[in-house]
Amino acid sequence: MPIENNFQHDELSRKNPGDRLSVADLADVTLPDSPAWGDAMAMCGGNLSQSGVAAVVFLHGSLHGTDLFGMQRLDEVGGLKRGYSRGVSGVDALLAAMREESNGIPLLPGGLKAPLANDDTTKMLLDEQIGDAGNFTHTNVELFSKAINKNLATPIFCTRLLWSSEHHHLGRALAAVRLLAELHRLCETQNLGEGNRILVQAHGQAGLVLGLVSNLLCPSPITKRPKLLEILAAYAVQAGQQQLSGTITHVRSLLETTSLFNRVVLDITTFGAPVRYGWDPSGIGKLLHIVNHRTLRTDGKTWLAKMELPQVTMEMPIAWGGDYVQELAVAGSDAVPTTEPAKAANKIVWELVEPYDGFERWLECARRAVRFPTEGRCLLVDYKDSNGSTNPRDHYYGHAVYTRRHAMLFNLTQIVRAFYDS
Repeated sequence: MPIENNFQHDELSRKNPGDRLSVADLADVTLPDSPAWGDAMAMCGGNLSQSGVAAVVFLHGSLHGTDLFGMQRLDEVGGLKRGYSRGVSGVDALLAAMREESNGIPLLPGGLKAPLANDDTTKMLLDEQIGDAGNFTHTNVELFSKAINKNLATPIFCTRLLWSSEHHHLGRALAAVRLLAELHRLCETQNLGEGNRILVQAHGQAGLVLGLVSNLLCPSPITKRPKLLEILAAYAVQAGQQQLSGTITHVRSLLETTSLFNRVVLDITTFGAPVRYGWDPSGIGKLLHIVNHRTLRTDGKTWLAKMELPQVTMEMPIAWGGDYVQELAVAGSDAVPTTEPAKAANKIVWELVEPYDGFERWLECARRAVRFPTEGRCLLVDYKDSNGSTNPRDHYYGHAVYTRRHAMLFNLTQIVRAFYDS
């Protein structure tokens, strides 16, 4: 997407990414906690420090209880109810595999649903219920921090943030504003300034939150930024959320004075983020998109996923082709807000950031099988997580492996190679 993207949707280009694209396999895994693993992590930590990275932020949501594939919106706008799927072989089975009640992904205890709180209690619950499946656990973040800081005189600050996991436009936009406030606070508390960098690792739809952040950080006075902030501010007032209203006002003021991060550079890596919002590279540093992918196509377009009905309904339960959440949670899908004010605000936001709507448009976007946005470096990885199991909790349709403990060193090595390897 162009500089000054102004919240345009990604163009969903099927063209070869060319030099932006790299390919890797997760093979010969070094056991975590082994001496070799510790030495390699410490070496990566040295590269981060020498490149100015002063903080690493792990941003994630929950796989459980959040309508991961966004079927609520698809059913609301039509789908099977209005007959859009008639004549499309296999789509009924595909939709059944995506729905919360039939996709095999459990709910959270007590019926807990989004919005999730970024507090220790909720994070501990996720750690207990999900472990390291699509979840940056407290234990793993602590392990990461200890390992990269082993030989550093000035430690790199590591922290974990849980976004609300509201898989709709309003939820992601509010999460983007809250994240900017959190990063501003981090810069202040850690005394970061010019010459420092923050590395954000974002899993799943947290990557979409960062896509909106990149547009908000555009250094030019783009027209849709004040409009989006006005929409969010009006919603906060109507919903009686005073703290949220104060956060929006504070962030808007910081963006207007361009003092948000005190010249700290924001580098971003996304893991399994669906391709939806366009990215604006002008206000951020380095950008890398990592996707779990195995080539099933026979047309030579190895950078695209395979989306052929009804075959996909046989491949998806064993995550044969990689990350199916990344592939299918595209434009037109989403969770539905729970209150009328939120539904109204969400509609206004989605008209601003995503022109695609309706079941047929979702099917069109899914069939494009695009793995990467048009901005940033791209890395296709075979994470070797398809072992023939049809139990979704073993792989979460290819969407869980990025945050597994055994992939930590591999992921960091790839980030260092892409961003900081001199």
